[in-house]
Amino acid sequence: MGNNYDIILIGLVAVFLILRLRSVLGKRTGSERPPARDPFTPPAPPSTPAPRVGDAPGSASGRSDNVVPLPTANAPAPRPPSSVTGPGGIRATVLPTATAAVAAIRAADPSFDPMGFCTGARAAFTAIVEAFARDDVATLRPLLDDATFSSFEGAIRGRAERKEKAETTLIGFEASDIAAAELQGSLASVTVRFVSEQINVVRNADGQIADGNPNEVQKVVDLWTFRRDTKSSDPNWLLTKTESEG
Repeated sequence: MGNNYDIILIGLVAVFLILRLRSVLGKRTGSERPPARDPFTPPAPPSTPAPRVGDAPGSASGRSDNVVPLPTANAPAPRPPSSVTGPGGIRATVLPTATAAVAAIRAADPSFDPMGFCTGARAAFTAIVEAFARDDVATLRPLLDDATFSSFEGAIRGRAERKEKAETTLIGFEASDIAAAELQGSLASVTVRFVSEQINVVRNADGQIADGNPNEVQKVVDLWTFRRDTKSSDPNWLLTKTESEG
């Protein structure tokens, strides 16, 4: 009988302890530490305020990030570039003195591209300068009009009579700007201002230097005028005039 009382007493004590533990563990006092984050769960990304349309940067809201300004109805349209820089840093510009006439030429011939023209003009300049130095009239003939070809041919003939030899090395271009233009009827004329670096030497019959310095690079500024009939199916421009500046 005594053993039964002991078992009952132990059971009552156990029940009492369980109730006490539940009363303590089931309460939160506000000083408990939050449970640690599961290390295998990536943290949630920080919240980012939504973009605000139409707010000006640095407005009274104090926030300048995530602002998408609205374009105004009177905002000017972006202007197309009037110049480009090609390979090697070569500048090609339509100068203000030629703007109106270039527009007239483009109206007469929509295929006329000023920047493309400058690229072709540099190629023509190179071919003509090099052909003239080596007395190559066959190359010059289709690139020049009759009067200009006669002038070049006469200069070549004069060198031959003096038994002189020209040596020209074209180092490169700094610029090829359209400096002037004109449209008379269907005839378009465009003047290009070439700024180039060259080495020019003239040798006499004995091979000695008569003019120039083979070790000196000179900056040369030339104004060359090209002409084409905008109604012609021939796309080629002919050199009609050359002069040096300065």
